[in-house]
Amino acid sequence: MAKKTSKPKKAPVRAKEPAKRDIQIVNIVVSTSLEHDIPLEKMAATLSNTEYNPEQFPGLVIRIREPKTSALIFSSGKVVCTGARTLQKVEESLQQIIKSLEKIDIKIKIAPKIHVQNIVASGSVGMDLNLNVLAMKLENTEYEPEQFPGLVYKLPQAKATFLLFSNGKIVCTGTKSEEQVNEAVDKLIENLKKVKSK
Repeated sequence: MAKKTSKPKKAPVRAKEPAKRDIQIVNIVVSTSLEHDIPLEKMAATLSNTEYNPEQFPGLVIRIREPKTSALIFSSGKVVCTGARTLQKVEESLQQIIKSLEKIDIKIKIAPKIHVQNIVASGSVGMDLNLNVLAMKLENTEYEPEQFPGLVYKLPQAKATFLLFSNGKIVCTGTKSEEQVNEAVDKLIENLKKVKSK
């Protein structure tokens, strides 16, 4: 006779409720080199989606429709691209730039190496924030409510700078990877909870 095996009932796991965070990357700034001199005047004269005023600034601005990004291109072949939300979109933008250069007979034979300079993320930490209290109790803060409604909070160990608002909305800059964004936000929430529990 086969034994009936009763499955042990799993006790519901009650973890500490984490603050309901919702953080998304909104902009990735990257630099790269196409390793080729670029004739910016010819590019500006040929392509309609460009702006070039060498008297004001040495770089050419190119606006890409899909994915919606912008890039600064310098005559040395250096490129700074901004506006993408994922590294895949960054790569797509660079491919669009390389295709545009083919229209002026410049063939880029290398796959450009991407260097992330900055990631901007925004969202919410899921709790209201008393900015006056935070300004007094946290180190590395700047808060001038008459000039700007947000508090600037620098987290040197995470190389991140946050803008904090009283409704719990935040903006994070200075990180260079999604992992760094998450680590910085974890540290931020940990520090906010320490202040709240005092």
